[in-house]
Amino acid sequence: RRNAFIPMSRIELIRGRVQGHKDGYGFLIREDGEKDFHLSAKQMRKVFDGDKVAVRVAGVDNRGKEEAVIVEVIQRNTHQLVGRFYTQGESAYVVPDNRRIPHEILIHAESMGHAQHGQFVVVDIMQQPDMRKPPMGSIKEVLGDHLAPGMEIDIALRSHDIPFVFNEEVEQQVAGIAAEVTEADKQHRIDLRDLPFVTIDGEDAKDFDDAVYCKYNSDSKGWTLYVAIADVSHYVGVNSALDIEAQNRGNSVYFPEHVVPMLPEKLSNGLCSLKPKVDRLCMVCEMTISATGQLSAYKFYEAVMHSHARLTYNLVGKILGPQDDDDTQILRNEHKVLLPELDALYDMYQVLKSARGERGAIEFETTETRIIFNSERKIEDIVPVTRNDAHKLIEECMLCANVATALFLQKHKMPSLYRVHAGPSEQKLENLRKYLNEQGIILEGGTEPTPKDYLQVMEQIKERPDASLMQIMLLRSMSQAVYQPDNQGHFGLAYPAYTHFTSPIRRYADLMVHRAIRSLIRGESNEP
Repeated sequence: RRNAFIPMSRIELIRGRVQGHKDGYGFLIREDGEKDFHLSAKQMRKVFDGDKVAVRVAGVDNRGKEEAVIVEVIQRNTHQLVGRFYTQGESAYVVPDNRRIPHEILIHAESMGHAQHGQFVVVDIMQQPDMRKPPMGSIKEVLGDHLAPGMEIDIALRSHDIPFVFNEEVEQQVAGIAAEVTEADKQHRIDLRDLPFVTIDGEDAKDFDDAVYCKYNSDSKGWTLYVAIADVSHYVGVNSALDIEAQNRGNSVYFPEHVVPMLPEKLSNGLCSLKPKVDRLCMVCEMTISATGQLSAYKFYEAVMHSHARLTYNLVGKILGPQDDDDTQILRNEHKVLLPELDALYDMYQVLKSARGERGAIEFETTETRIIFNSERKIEDIVPVTRNDAHKLIEECMLCANVATALFLQKHKMPSLYRVHAGPSEQKLENLRKYLNEQGIILEGGTEPTPKDYLQVMEQIKERPDASLMQIMLLRSMSQAVYQPDNQGHFGLAYPAYTHFTSPIRRYADLMVHRAIRSLIRGESNEP
């Protein structure tokens, strides 16, 4: 103004991130967390979804929404995208696969490469959009024809910027790691190779990152439960190439019949997979479970283990089936060497299940599905997946280990990440109560209902024909679980403290938890 410049901090500009909408307009997601501003389709012509901008308030639009005008683009965040290539006469353009981007990317003849009309391509953005000019790009890669087998995965990987190629530094570091556990690596660890640990996973599982062993204590009428998790922290040093890449990826990403792992296959399907009949390094959570299903003691240590069997949910479910069933008895005879531990696990599970109900943990009865593909990787069928007691048994074991981990970290005041699930917000609670009241159902608990209040509602509705719909409404009223350093408990599971210990090979948050445990173990024992 007045042909002069002043620092942006001196004028009333508001910063935030642009979020596009498929209908052309957008929103400013403000940095200060205040209410979003509306961005008109005209304003969105200047930017891509995800750009950081500074805006000024322009007033209220005809629908009563506060509207903003983009004053400056602070940071451009789209430099490459995926879309479908079209030719029209002498011109060519790409329509982005991301529906939040309303722009068509112009492509000059010399920048088309070998792309053909209708193909999916990867485009480098050579000129960012502004009010008067559309964005321009150059085709970097041709992904293939529309509806080609596997095309959806290729598009998703690039559209969501999911890293799927390990860089040279990572490959070099992995090449320097021995293919099997060395004798030197087994030193200064507790030897659990004689304990009959087993892994229990799905039929199509390729990596096994947790193993369990349970024994009954006749004196206390309780159990000792061991949960062994592959020791990823041993192989992924802090700030190493592997660590930086894992942090960048954050998690393994799962597609139908395809996985983009957080760490290379040599670790994820090799050294950090608790395969049967081979030695593996692990972090162990050893717990004492009382006769009433309470976690009464726990300890953590680094160990070396030797899985005695790779079992599946279906097999274990049948082994633990009705004792008067002939097929069950045949399977029990075939696996009789494992029966004492499996029966101990199952007995413990029954007690933990009862304690879960008394605690008030919410368990939604939803139907999981599995997608069946044909030879061309197109969907042939979608079938329900039935969870049996073997699924639930392993789930309870992992819950125990996660709770023990949270208590251990809290006890030693170790900074770490907790898995926090807050109760329902005031607005969501109001909407839920209004819906339930219309159905003649009362949710108790006032402004702060407990998980038990939710359970009472679920008990009331379980015989109703619309029970599944009402269950969805209950689920939607709840907050989303998040990772954060401040423990605020887990509402849905009814735990005062909860974290994730069980999957460091596929979740970076779990790897951080393992490192925290490792530092406490070594600090207490004064081992190198």
